[in-house]
Amino acid sequence: MKAKDLHERTVEDLKELEKTLSKDLFDARFRNFTNRLDNTASLRTSRREIARIKTVLALKSKGSAPATQKSPVMAEEKPVPKAAASKPAKKAAAAPAEKPSKPAAKKTTKKTEKKA
Repeated sequence: MKAKDLHERTVEDLKELEKTLSKDLFDARFRNFTNRLDNTASLRTSRREIARIKTVLALKSKGSAPATQKSPVMAEEKPVPKAAASKPAKKAAAAPAEKPSKPAAKKTTKKTEKKA
């Protein structure tokens, strides 16, 4: 299932679809454990479909535009020249900070009592 198709669905429909896919994934895991699952790739595809649904639900709850649409700001930006993009920015050389000297460690001795 494509993300574009998921954006067209309602929130209630997406929640119901997520619930059914989660149950199917749970059952598939048990079938895999008992060596009764023929297509183990279905575990991965199920996980990814659930993740897609959760992403669309999160976008809808935020009220933001779907990720498939391009924002008008991105279309107006000019590309950065290749030479300028490849050079790293120069950092100002900072003076090395002096480390505070450690106070002399106190020598502790373990006193043992001698038994006679």
